[in-house]
Amino acid sequence: MVERVFKTDRVPHTYVTFTWKLPCVWSGMCILECILSGIMSVNGKKVLHMDRNSYYGGESASITPLEDLFKRFKFAEGPPETMGRGREWNVDLIPKFLMANGQLVKMLLYTEVTRYLDFKVVEGSYVYKAGKIHKVPSTETEALASDLMGMFEKRRFRKFLVFVVSFDEHEPKTHQGIEPRKTTMREVYKKFDLGQDIIDFTGHALALYRTDDYLDQPCLDAINRIKLYSESLARYSKSPYLYPLYGLGELPQGFARLSAIYGGTYMLNKPVDEIVFEKGRVVGVKSEGEIARCKQLICDPSYAPKLVKKVGKVIRVICVLSHPIRSTNECNSCQIIIPQTQVNRKSDIYVCMMSYAHNVAAEGKYIAIVSTTVETSNPQKEIQPALDLLEPIDKSFVSISDLYQPTDEGRASQIFISRSYDATTHFETTCDDIKNIYKRMTGTDFDFENMKRKQNDVFGDDA
Repeated sequence: MVERVFKTDRVPHTYVTFTWKLPCVWSGMCILECILSGIMSVNGKKVLHMDRNSYYGGESASITPLEDLFKRFKFAEGPPETMGRGREWNVDLIPKFLMANGQLVKMLLYTEVTRYLDFKVVEGSYVYKAGKIHKVPSTETEALASDLMGMFEKRRFRKFLVFVVSFDEHEPKTHQGIEPRKTTMREVYKKFDLGQDIIDFTGHALALYRTDDYLDQPCLDAINRIKLYSESLARYSKSPYLYPLYGLGELPQGFARLSAIYGGTYMLNKPVDEIVFEKGRVVGVKSEGEIARCKQLICDPSYAPKLVKKVGKVIRVICVLSHPIRSTNECNSCQIIIPQTQVNRKSDIYVCMMSYAHNVAAEGKYIAIVSTTVETSNPQKEIQPALDLLEPIDKSFVSISDLYQPTDEGRASQIFISRSYDATTHFETTCDDIKNIYKRMTGTDFDFENMKRKQNDVFGDDA
């Protein structure tokens, strides 16, 4: 019965209340916490999942109808008729794409949440150079055809890609004299005589680093990141990214359905008045005069403000468009990365776009979201290079959020707090946080290699 009800539930504000159970794990309902609760449910934990909001997803929710987005950003007027029906819109507050061969997809396969979700491949991956957008080359053929590089640079980049694709950490013959845990990535680039422009898009658009700090670190992580990008791209050819139909709000709903099947309980519109401790250890959550007792607690920073510290800010601008982004081959969805050095910054600027093709906007409409880490006292000026790429913009919604990270690892208190969502438009950093919390909770690594479920391709030909 539960599975049948959940399969027909496509509306984010609709939910099912189950019989109260004494939980072992409790958390807020951001995507990260929902994924963790789903994993814990599959692993046999009793889960009570509470949220003060009336919708799934918390700060990472998908907002529908469109009228609610206008209200959330305090616009006096509602959306114009030219934007279509409000129920046609599902707008992510914190948009992120899934790497096709990445960590989140593996988690979805492990938990079998994919039975509740439908995905489409993102149509393009681009990088910004000298004021223009260029397709990101990640295969030998694309590298040779790319206008990002000159003829001789293309040959050198091709040799570098061949090296990366054939690289095997456990097979020294593939290392070409490089020591993966000692040689820095800066030295690897020098070995292949790669110029600064190639280094920029390789490090930021392929390896997806947010800053250049990685250059002086051992090269193994960077090589594996580039391999992941290439393998993900090879899976569906258009780009390495996937995005769920109806928006990211489908992810927490999917994990809620999964958790319910394994005996978990979800409660929306449930205020959290107090986290209860005894002798420095969490023992429950107080809500409306009742205490739900637990052995472990997972939550986002907003539920435990005294146990987190502010580490920065991020600006996001949601832009409604009536056209695809210029120079993207009329893509209905894409990602654009503006490397830091191209705009004299310390961190990258990200643009992700989805559209009616993903059932998140009215017919003929597009949603482009710009995000970056705030570095100055004028955040909106920082993202202007990205906004210039989107013109004309029908409507924009600006948010500036604080970034927090926990000051307590939770090993003694047994309260495990996630990090705030960063400016990136992919889930790899979020999955790193999930694995970190999992290890702190269980004392063991989240090991994909030893998962019980086989990783079949469940996304289908049209993923």
